[in-house]
This record gives sequence, structure tokens and C-alpha cells, in this order.
Amino acid sequence: MEVTARAPGKIILSGEHGVVHGSTAVASSIGLYTSVTIHFPSQNENDGNLKLRLRDLSLEFSWSISHIQECLKESNKADCLKPSAPAAYLSNLQALVEEQHIPEAKFGLASGIKAFLWLYTCIQGYGFPVCLLLDPLSLILAEFLQLVSLFIRYKPATVSVSSELPMSSGLGSSAAYCVALSAAFLSFSSATKLDVGKQGWQEFEDDELKLLNGWAFEGEKIIHGKPSGIDNTASTYGNMIKFKSGNLTPFTSSLPLRMLITNTKVGRNTKALVAGVSERTKRHYEAMACVFSAVDSISTELSEIIKAPAPNDIAITEFEEKIEELMEMNQGLLQCMGVSHASIETVLRTTLKYKLTSKLTGAGGGGCVITLLPTCILELIFFIWIHFNLYHYLPFSLNPPSNGEKLSHFDR
Repeated sequence: MEVTARAPGKIILSGEHGVVHGSTAVASSIGLYTSVTIHFPSQNENDGNLKLRLRDLSLEFSWSISHIQECLKESNKADCLKPSAPAAYLSNLQALVEEQHIPEAKFGLASGIKAFLWLYTCIQGYGFPVCLLLDPLSLILAEFLQLVSLFIRYKPATVSVSSELPMSSGLGSSAAYCVALSAAFLSFSSATKLDVGKQGWQEFEDDELKLLNGWAFEGEKIIHGKPSGIDNTASTYGNMIKFKSGNLTPFTSSLPLRMLITNTKVGRNTKALVAGVSERTKRHYEAMACVFSAVDSISTELSEIIKAPAPNDIAITEFEEKIEELMEMNQGLLQCMGVSHASIETVLRTTLKYKLTSKLTGAGGGGCVITLLPTCILELIFFIWIHFNLYHYLPFSLNPPSNGEKLSHFDR
């Protein structure tokens, strides 16, 4: 039995970093996905191991189920319906990660593996692999299976991950990874009503998406420390969202919004960049409070413009001009936060030559830059593409999708 789940990446149109400090942010899912396939072996295939295959990196990690159970012992009191990360349990998981002898320079890889182990052992360790409707008889069966799981605990499996999203680039690769992992694991738990006997793509219901998002957020915490939650929320729910202090407001764009995304291919550490902004805030609290207040105003106005009806080309052009101004202001505030980078500034100067407006998206410090493509100048894309290739950057164009739903595909 196996299941495949996928989750989209995202771009932040405005509000990155500020959203961690209470500002509003606006994000959109994009049509680039991370896919996770979990395969439970047959009796003949079972070697008693849990395997993680990172296909894009040509890496595989393996742990024996007996060793996982011995290492974690009684520290895992997880409930698949209640996402949480006990400190003692995470420290035991760290020992399992360290056994893989991952180089210190690969910090991001190690934290991603730790998030995988935590999600798998928490959801699958006590999230028994049956799909139950919560009627009285099923609840009795659930209690019995929960008792059995004290002895069965973790199940051997092979989990394969592949992604269209570049890592550490600001497009939400880690969030899509956590959302896809959570979706795959929850698909076999009592928390969802998906039919594991049915082939084809299936959708999670609203209450299931909320639970899925909660697990993904906890995984993001393991990877990034103190994320805002906007990345995993955009990946879980898709479309465009306005996000503030954990509150989600989905909305639809009335504009044919087109963005050019340029990957500078300069890697960075999101956790360190977020911490750097927090340190700057401690040193200059009043000044940074004004910065975050301005970010909040920009994001609020941007969401209203995107939602507003545009009856004709003139109205669309006026809205696009306003969006350009807001993007320019937002980029200036991100520079105030200290998260820009020479590679980002190069992209900004290049697009400015074509009278286009750009800003970083995500944590900054490198990564990706988004450029608004007004409807009247789409023919310039080709020339910009050539220009960026001279810098060995990686540009690609997209239209933010109308939906970015997370789907599971079951195959016996």
C-alpha cells in the first residue's frame, strides 16, 4: 500500500519578516510542488526499516524500527489529533539524526530529517493506519487500536520525497515538504476520512486541512525555530491569503496578476535571518515598530487592491501601478530590516532598466526575487530572461494559480 501527497510552494507578495512581529502579510501559492510518497512494504518486502529517500539530492537515510522504538522509549505521548512537540521527545530524535553523520554545513538537511522523524513517529506511531468514521462503534475500535499501538508503535515504511521547488530560495520548499509529509502520514490515520481503498486524487476536508496545517507548522518550527506560519498556511490552503497573527483570510485576485520569479541561487539560512531581524528589533525597538506598522499598512492596502474589481484595461493598469509602488515601499522596508543582499540588488537594478518593479520574497539574504509583469509589457520577458542568464541567475515566469489544493493519491 502506498500514498502520494503533494503540496505547492508559495511567494510572499508583501509582509515577510514583519508577519513574525504581528504585521499583515499577503501570500500566494504557486504551481510548483513537493511530492511525498509513503510505501508500506508487504510481508515479503519488510526489512524492518524506516527509510527516507531524497530523490533530488540522491540521498537515502535508514533506521531500524526496533532502534527507533528503543531510542524513543516512552517519550512519545503524541496524539495524531493534537500537534505538539515535547522538548524531551525532540532531544531523543536528535540522537537518531546524529547517527546519520550529516556534516555540520548541512544544518538545513539535518533539521529537515528531524522534522521528518518527528512527523512520522508522532502521526504514524499513534495514528493507527485505518480510516475510521467517528461513530460510537468506531470509537471503541479506536481505543482498542490505540492500545495495540502501544506494542506495535512504529511501522516500517519507505518515504520518497521529490520537489520542483529550489531549496533555501524563499519559495516555501520546507513548508511544502512539511505539508506534503503531514498529508501523506495523516492519510493513513484516524484523523481523516480519505478512502485508502480508492485510487485517484482525493481532497482533504476543511477540518482535516486545519489539523494538517497544525502538524506542518510544528515541522516548520523544528526547521526554522520561530516561523510565522504563513508559508505552511499558504501551502496547505492554496490560492491567495492574508495572514496576521495566525489568522487566515483567503481571497481571490480579480487581476491577471503575473510575476517573474528570479532565483539568485544564493543560499541562505532562514532561521538566522529571522533571528537577525529580531535582534535588530531589540536594539531599535521604536524604529522597527514603525517599520512593522508600515508593512502592515502596505499588506492591507495590497490585498484590497488585488481583490477590487477591474472592469477594463485602464483600471487594471492603474491597479498595477499601485501594486508596483507598494512593492517598492515594501522592498525599502526589507532593506531597513537588513535582509537584502547584493544579488537581490542586482536583480532590482536590472529590472528597473526595463521600468519594472521587483522585491525579494521570503527570508531574503539571497534566494528569490519577484517582479510584477504589467499586462502591457509582457514582450519584455524574453529580454529580461537573456539579461539574467548573463548573471547565471535562474528566471522563470508564472501566473499565481487559482488554487493550490493538496491532494492524496492512493495506489494498492
